[in-house]
Parts: sequence; C-alpha cells; structure tokens
Amino acid sequence: MKKPQTNELLKQYFGYDDFRNGQSEVIEHILKGTDVLAIMPTGAGKSICYQIPALVLEGVTIVISPLISLMKDQVDTLRETGIKAVFINSSLSLTEFRNVVANAKMGMYKLIYVAPERLETDSFLELIQSIKVSMVAVDEAHCVSQWGHDFRPSYKNIPKMLEKLPQRPVVAAFTATATPQVKDDIIKLLKLNGPFSLTTGFDRENLYFEVLKPEDKFDQLLRYLSNVRGKSGIIYASTRKTVGSICEKLNKKGHLATRYHAGLTENERSNNQEDFIRDRIPLMVATNAFGMGIDKSNISFVIHYNMPKNMESYYQEAGRAGRDGERAECKLFYSAADIITNKLFIENGNDDRDKTGEYQKLNEIVTYCNTDRCLRAYILDYFGEKDTTPHCGNCGNCNNDIERTDVTLEAQKIMSCIKRMGERFGSVVVADVLRGSNTEKIRTMGFDKLTTYGVMREYSKDTIKELISFLIAEGYIVLYGDQYPVLRLSGMALGVLKGSEIVTIKRVINKQSTVFDEKTTIDNGLFDILKVIRKGLADKQNVPPFVVFSDATLKDMCKRYPTTDETMMAVSGVGAFKLEKYGEQFVSAIKSYIEEHSIEIDEQVHSKSKTGTAAKSKKTKTNKSKIDTRMATYKLYKIGQSIDEIADERGLSTNTIEGHLLDCLEKGMQVDFESLFPKEFEAQILEAIKSIEDGKLKAIKEALPEEVTYGAIRFVIYKNKV
Repeated sequence: MKKPQTNELLKQYFGYDDFRNGQSEVIEHILKGTDVLAIMPTGAGKSICYQIPALVLEGVTIVISPLISLMKDQVDTLRETGIKAVFINSSLSLTEFRNVVANAKMGMYKLIYVAPERLETDSFLELIQSIKVSMVAVDEAHCVSQWGHDFRPSYKNIPKMLEKLPQRPVVAAFTATATPQVKDDIIKLLKLNGPFSLTTGFDRENLYFEVLKPEDKFDQLLRYLSNVRGKSGIIYASTRKTVGSICEKLNKKGHLATRYHAGLTENERSNNQEDFIRDRIPLMVATNAFGMGIDKSNISFVIHYNMPKNMESYYQEAGRAGRDGERAECKLFYSAADIITNKLFIENGNDDRDKTGEYQKLNEIVTYCNTDRCLRAYILDYFGEKDTTPHCGNCGNCNNDIERTDVTLEAQKIMSCIKRMGERFGSVVVADVLRGSNTEKIRTMGFDKLTTYGVMREYSKDTIKELISFLIAEGYIVLYGDQYPVLRLSGMALGVLKGSEIVTIKRVINKQSTVFDEKTTIDNGLFDILKVIRKGLADKQNVPPFVVFSDATLKDMCKRYPTTDETMMAVSGVGAFKLEKYGEQFVSAIKSYIEEHSIEIDEQVHSKSKTGTAAKSKKTKTNKSKIDTRMATYKLYKIGQSIDEIADERGLSTNTIEGHLLDCLEKGMQVDFESLFPKEFEAQILEAIKSIEDGKLKAIKEALPEEVTYGAIRFVIYKNKV
C-alpha cells in the first residue's frame, strides 16, 4: 500500500493527520514483509505501528500481550474506532471462547489479542492453523529476556507457535525500554529474521525527574499533593500492604484515592482502574502490577514512594505521566529501606536462575538515586543513547541551586580507609571505622589500630554513608558482590588519592557539633555502675547490651540523675516500653548513687525535656511505687483481645503493650507472637538486622516498612536469638 493510503487510514480510524516519529518507517517495513524490532518510549504510539498494517494485510494479526486489563482496554478502544478486534484470555467463559473461535474462522476480526500463556494450548493452536495469520505483533517484547524487568517464560514459546503455522507471518516486536543486551535477546529469542531495528530515542522532554530523600515519606507526599489538588497521578509502592496503608491514610486526609495490586479481586481491580481512567478518582496508589499499557493521557505526576528494583521498571512506570505532551513530574522517594526490600524480592524469586544480573540492576538504580549528574542524562546513557546533553535544565539535579562543596579531603579519607581495610567490607563497617565506633567487631578485626580509625568523627554515620553512595555513583568506588556487596576502589580513585583531582558535591554536608560545656559533663562513676547493670540484664536475655540501652542513653542518665518514672522518661532513648521493663533497676541504682555521694539535683533539669542540659543544685526525693502491669495486659490478651484493643482499653501505647507481652514470653508464659505480627515481614526483619552492622533498633526500624513495629523487631530478635 502506498504511503498516502496509510495516512488515510490513520485519519479515518485514529483521527491523526500525521504519523509520529518512527511510526511511518516501522509500518513501511512491516508491509514489505520485513520483521521489525521497534524500541519506542511510552506514549510514542507503538500500537498504531501494528494496527495500521493489520488493516492493510489480508487475514488476521495476532497480538501477544502480557496483561488481561491491557487487552481489554486496547480492544475496547479499537472497537470504538470501528476496527474489528477481540481478545482471548482466561476471563472468557467456554461459550464466549467458542463464539470467538467461530467468528474468527469466518473472518470477522482483523486483530486477535492473546496472552502468551495461551500459545501452548491445543485449542488456540487449532484456531491459528485454520485461519490466515498475516502478522504476529509482540507487545512488551522485553518480557522474553531474563535481563528484562518483567521476564515471562511463556514469551519463549512464540517461535514454537510460529513453526506450527502453515506459513510464517511477519513478526513485529515492540517495547518501551530495552538495554542493548535486552535488545539482542529479543532478536535472538524471538528468532526475528534480519529485522529492521528502530530506536526513536528514550528522551521524554516533557517529564521532570527528581530524587528526594525525605525523613518522613508520607509527610513529603502530603506536602506535594497539597500543591497538585485535582490533578491525576499515580503513587507506586513496593508492597501490597504499603499500598493499602497509603491509600487509607490519603483518604482520611481528604485526598480521594483508590488502589490496585494483585491481591485484590479481579472485580475490584477492574472497578478501581476504571474509576481512575475515567477521572472519577484522581489518585491511584498501586504496586507495579498497575499501569502497563494503560491509555490515560492526562497523568500529571508519578511518584515512586519506594525505589523500584531496576531502571527499566522505573522509566516505564514514570513514563506513564505526561502522555498528552504536557509537563509532568516524576519523583522518586529514596531510602535505605528500599534496598533491603528489593534484595528480599530478588532472593525470594520463584526460580533458581542466577540473580547476579538483578543485583547489578539494583545497584544501578541505587546509583541513580545518589548521583549528582543530570538525571535525564543518566537515564539516557543507561539505555545506550549517545551524545547526551550533560545538563537538561529539567530535573532535580540540574535545577539544584545549592553551591558545590569541596569534599576532596573526605573522599580521600573514605578511599584510604577502604584500601586499608583490604577492600573486603561494605559501607556500614567502613563508616563505623571512619567514625571511630568502639564495637567488638572492629576491635577483633584490629581496625581500631588503623590510621583512618576515627578520622571522620565529626560526621554522622548517615552522612558518611551518603558520601560513600555519592562516590559510588560518580564511579570512584565500585560495588562487588550480590546480596552483601563490598567496596573497592576504581581506577578513578587514584587521582583523588594523589591530590591531582578535586571532588565536589552539590549537597549540604553537615558536621556534627563536638562542642560540650560544663553542663553536659557526665558522671563517669555512675556511668560505670549503669553499664554493669545493663550488661547483667543483657546477659539474662542473651542479647547485646545496646538492646537494653545505648551508651548515649546511659550518659544522659548520668547528666540528669532521674529518680522517678517521670524524670526517667525525659532521658533520651527511654520510652514507655523500656521504662516498664528496666526503669526500676536503673532508678534504684541512681538513687543509691546520689545518696552515697551526697549529690544535689537541679529540680529544673531533673524534669526537663529530652533536649535539656544538666546541672546540679537542689536535692529531690521521690518514693513513687511501681506497679507491674504486665499481668493486666496478659489477662486481656488471653481473652482474645488484639494489641490495639488492649492499648485502647488500658490507655497505653501499642509499643508498651508489645513490651508487656514480650516480657511475658521471656518469663515462660504462653504468647503466640506469630499471630500478633505479620509473618511475611520476618525474613525482611532478619535481612535488616544482618545488614545493619551496629544493630541499633532505631536504624533497623528505619530500614523497614513503616508498618513493622519495634515489637515485631524485638520478637524476631528473641525468636531467632540474633
């Protein structure tokens, strides 16, 4: 068919006057009988590239599509334009399937959409052998590759299906995201014959990219949504539970939202998707199960509440914004917890294939989240585009107006430490050595004798880890290994170590204050006594001392001299749970120490908030009796009340109730903690405990989904004797 005729079909059925970039070339080669591989970004009009030829060619075009919802949307859209199309998948009843087969044999369809799993069934093979198949279009072709981000083994059956046809049709494969390796896999595994290959470019100029590292993700989300009210957007989260939690909290805060994940019934998923597509509900909170092929053009923003496990997934999901060509925003909320969650997903995969490639892809998106480079340039380089512009002017990094800070000295210290530690450890241990942490592991390994031990005491551990992540992103440090990678220096590090290269960063890097005045001086005599008490309690429970109280908490006790429950609660690191569990022993010791040494206590400081400072002047006496409330909690638990119900009835926090029940468990009472905490989080909690070298509960909690409580962490520690 001549080009003017394809243009007429484009106008007649789709209402467009001209083809977009790349569409005309793809259509031309298909009509010549040439196999095609087209890599075109989301919104570039891939479907028209096979739908127009389907109208021209004799017979039927088989479209292999991975999602039932995607098939339905595309078939409905085609029918609305007057094109005869149908789908075959598990949603059809036996009667409906037989009707489709009968109509197909009578030549009533130009396009038949089918799920890849259907290709192996006798009924489908019998159908395609009895009709003229002129073209096979493979949508989301990256699914055939193990290096792709949505690997579907059933895609590998496409060549077998082609062999069973009386005559091989032209094959056209389409995808939005494919690295050079995935591209080669598609050609090889689908057995494309001398294909015409087209990549129209991955750049979506109307999309604004930004990576944020909020302390409170939900608070950050609320602030953003308050500025985009009425606009349509998708919020992606990594787990079904997080999706449900976000959706529920958003609706309570007055933001109309719905949800989508594989755990919902097909009817609920369908209804929720329809509400979103038809603009009845502006916000969709979803796992990655949502969105592939969704034809909604007015999505103004896509927020990733959690980091996806690879760049392909991220760019495909982010690319669902701005399909109407209007400016749209793609924001990624990054945290260390996302790395642990994704490692768990990789390890718990349903197959035994080598996972090295998946870990490599995970490291690459972590690098994206930590680079100072133009984010658009990083994405385009990742997908193999050449001659990218180093400054796009439309991403968070390019628009960052923070002045560059010279961190050459810090980089030299980090690199030197990695080298002196034999390039055999990860960022957590390296950061601990640089900060001068006095842990048993560091002493045993002799790292406290290194010249780099404690050379970055003025920085927090998180800041040092952020600097390490930045140096990885910029190529000075390389990660080696899969699940627990170690740090090694790249060739680029040599120039920095020799002082011939300067390293700068566009972030505010804060040092910790190391100034102490007389009011913050601790009582070392009391400190030694409290450490002995702490060790005794820890040994009884077979846990490390820090699980009872950290050194920082003991030092705060030595500044405040708390002698009541109220003043003990003012100590940093003492909550209701630990007050109930350990308060009496420490208060008693502190009272005895005060009397023996005739210490006078400043009443104002004694009861000051946790941000206060210490001084000594006026003696205070208290004889408040302590009532063990654990049995009251246990009795309510035994009659079947949940933790929330017990907390509500007793007017205590859920954290305190969890502490009561764990205490009862340790005393030999019957407590079924398996029923109190979600079983699915146990492996993730264990992974976090192993990953956090210093073992601090707060650090472990911050590395886990928000729905994991301190009680759940303590129970897993108790159960597994970690």
